[in-house]
Amino acid sequence: MCSYCGCKDIELIGRYMDEHEQLINELGILRRACDAQDLAAVEAACDHLRGLMQPHFDSEERSLFAVLREDEDFTEHVDLLCSEHDDLWGLFDAVEGGDFSGYKAFEDRLRIHMDREDNGLFPAAAVSLDGPQWERIMDLA
Repeated sequence: MCSYCGCKDIELIGRYMDEHEQLINELGILRRACDAQDLAAVEAACDHLRGLMQPHFDSEERSLFAVLREDEDFTEHVDLLCSEHDDLWGLFDAVEGGDFSGYKAFEDRLRIHMDREDNGLFPAAAVSLDGPQWERIMDLA
Protein backbone atom coordinates (compact mmCIF):
# COMPACT_ATOMS: atom_id res chain seq x y z
CA MET A 1 0.00 0.00 0.00
CA CYS A 2 1.23 3.47 -0.89
CA SER A 3 2.44 5.43 2.10
CA TYR A 4 4.72 7.99 0.53
CA CYS A 5 2.61 10.50 -1.40
CA GLY A 6 -0.31 11.28 0.88
CA CYS A 7 -2.95 10.16 -1.61
CA LYS A 8 -4.60 8.13 1.15
CA ASP A 9 -5.58 11.46 2.71
CA ILE A 10 -8.02 11.99 -0.16
CA GLU A 11 -11.27 10.64 1.26
CA LEU A 12 -12.25 8.29 -1.56
CA ILE A 13 -8.74 6.98 -2.20
CA GLY A 14 -8.33 6.37 1.51
CA ARG A 15 -11.59 4.42 1.48
CA TYR A 16 -10.50 2.35 -1.51
CA MET A 17 -7.16 1.57 0.11
CA ASP A 18 -8.89 0.56 3.34
CA GLU A 19 -11.19 -1.69 1.32
CA HIS A 20 -8.13 -3.27 -0.31
CA GLU A 21 -6.80 -4.03 3.15
CA GLN A 22 -10.12 -5.65 4.10
CA LEU A 23 -9.99 -7.77 0.96
CA ILE A 24 -6.48 -8.96 1.80
CA ASN A 25 -7.60 -9.90 5.30
CA GLU A 26 -10.56 -11.86 3.96
CA LEU A 27 -8.39 -13.74 1.48
CA GLY A 28 -6.83 -15.68 4.35
CA ILE A 29 -10.21 -17.06 5.35
CA LEU A 30 -10.92 -18.22 1.81
CA ARG A 31 -7.41 -19.67 1.43
CA ARG A 32 -7.79 -21.77 4.57
CA ALA A 33 -11.23 -23.00 3.47
CA CYS A 34 -9.85 -23.99 0.05
CA ASP A 35 -6.85 -25.72 1.62
CA ALA A 36 -9.21 -27.73 3.84
CA GLN A 37 -11.46 -28.52 0.85
CA ASP A 38 -14.36 -27.33 3.03
CA LEU A 39 -17.15 -26.45 0.58
CA ALA A 40 -19.40 -24.88 3.21
CA ALA A 41 -16.57 -22.67 4.49
CA VAL A 42 -15.60 -21.72 0.91
CA GLU A 43 -19.20 -20.73 0.16
CA ALA A 44 -19.39 -18.60 3.30
CA ALA A 45 -16.03 -16.95 2.60
CA CYS A 46 -17.01 -16.31 -1.02
CA ASP A 47 -20.32 -14.76 0.03
CA HIS A 48 -18.49 -12.40 2.35
CA LEU A 49 -15.74 -11.62 -0.18
CA ARG A 50 -18.29 -10.97 -2.93
CA GLY A 51 -20.03 -8.54 -0.57
CA LEU A 52 -16.78 -6.60 -0.33
CA MET A 53 -15.61 -6.88 -3.95
CA GLN A 54 -18.85 -6.01 -5.75
CA PRO A 55 -19.49 -2.58 -4.23
CA HIS A 56 -15.77 -1.76 -4.32
CA PHE A 57 -15.32 -2.58 -8.01
CA ASP A 58 -18.63 -0.91 -8.91
CA SER A 59 -17.71 2.30 -7.09
CA GLU A 60 -14.26 2.49 -8.68
CA GLU A 61 -15.66 1.97 -12.18
CA ARG A 62 -18.56 4.43 -11.95
CA SER A 63 -16.63 7.22 -10.21
CA LEU A 64 -12.84 7.48 -10.21
CA PHE A 65 -12.28 5.32 -13.27
CA ALA A 66 -15.05 7.03 -15.25
CA VAL A 67 -13.61 10.50 -14.69
CA LEU A 68 -10.01 9.38 -15.28
CA ARG A 69 -11.05 7.63 -18.49
CA GLU A 70 -11.96 11.06 -19.93
CA ASP A 71 -8.23 11.93 -19.97
CA GLU A 72 -6.50 10.10 -22.83
CA ASP A 73 -3.39 9.76 -20.67
CA PHE A 74 -5.39 7.46 -18.37
CA THR A 75 -7.85 5.77 -20.73
CA GLU A 76 -5.75 2.72 -21.59
CA HIS A 77 -4.70 2.11 -17.99
CA VAL A 78 -8.25 2.46 -16.67
CA ASP A 79 -9.50 0.09 -19.36
CA LEU A 80 -6.84 -2.43 -18.26
CA LEU A 81 -7.96 -2.17 -14.63
CA CYS A 82 -11.61 -2.67 -15.62
CA SER A 83 -10.60 -5.69 -17.68
CA GLU A 84 -8.77 -7.03 -14.64
CA HIS A 85 -11.98 -6.68 -12.62
CA ASP A 86 -13.70 -8.91 -15.18
CA ASP A 87 -10.85 -11.43 -15.09
CA LEU A 88 -10.90 -11.46 -11.29
CA TRP A 89 -14.62 -12.25 -11.31
CA GLY A 90 -13.95 -15.19 -13.61
CA LEU A 91 -11.24 -16.57 -11.31
CA PHE A 92 -13.38 -15.92 -8.23
CA ASP A 93 -16.42 -17.65 -9.77
CA ALA A 94 -14.31 -20.72 -10.53
CA VAL A 95 -13.13 -20.96 -6.91
CA GLU A 96 -16.66 -20.39 -5.64
CA GLY A 97 -17.81 -23.14 -7.99
CA GLY A 98 -15.42 -25.65 -6.42
CA ASP A 99 -12.12 -25.17 -8.30
CA PHE A 100 -10.08 -24.76 -5.14
CA SER A 101 -6.85 -25.21 -7.09
CA GLY A 102 -7.60 -21.87 -8.76
CA TYR A 103 -7.44 -19.96 -5.50
CA LYS A 104 -3.74 -19.08 -5.79
CA ALA A 105 -4.20 -17.52 -9.24
CA PHE A 106 -7.14 -15.49 -7.93
CA GLU A 107 -5.19 -14.22 -4.91
CA ASP A 108 -2.07 -13.43 -6.93
CA ARG A 109 -3.99 -11.47 -9.56
CA LEU A 110 -6.04 -9.61 -6.96
CA ARG A 111 -2.88 -8.56 -5.12
CA ILE A 112 -1.22 -7.40 -8.36
CA HIS A 113 -4.36 -5.50 -9.33
CA MET A 114 -4.61 -3.72 -5.99
CA ASP A 115 -0.90 -2.87 -6.12
CA ARG A 116 -1.41 -1.23 -9.54
CA GLU A 117 -4.13 0.91 -8.03
CA ASP A 118 -2.48 1.68 -4.69
CA ASN A 119 0.96 2.46 -6.06
CA GLY A 120 0.11 3.65 -9.56
CA LEU A 121 -3.33 4.92 -10.36
CA PHE A 122 -4.28 6.40 -6.99
CA PRO A 123 -1.12 8.54 -6.59
CA ALA A 124 -1.41 9.63 -10.24
CA ALA A 125 -5.05 10.60 -9.70
CA ALA A 126 -4.14 12.55 -6.58
CA VAL A 127 -1.79 14.82 -8.52
CA SER A 128 -3.70 14.93 -11.82
CA LEU A 129 -7.29 15.67 -10.82
CA ASP A 130 -8.56 19.05 -9.71
CA GLY A 131 -11.23 20.06 -7.20
CA PRO A 132 -14.21 20.02 -9.58
CA GLN A 133 -13.19 16.60 -10.87
CA TRP A 134 -12.98 15.23 -7.31
CA GLU A 135 -16.42 16.68 -6.61
CA ARG A 136 -17.82 14.82 -9.63
CA ILE A 137 -16.07 11.65 -8.54
CA MET A 138 -17.51 11.92 -5.04
CA ASP A 139 -20.99 12.50 -6.45
CA LEU A 140 -20.65 9.33 -8.54
CA ALA A 141 -19.06 7.17 -5.84
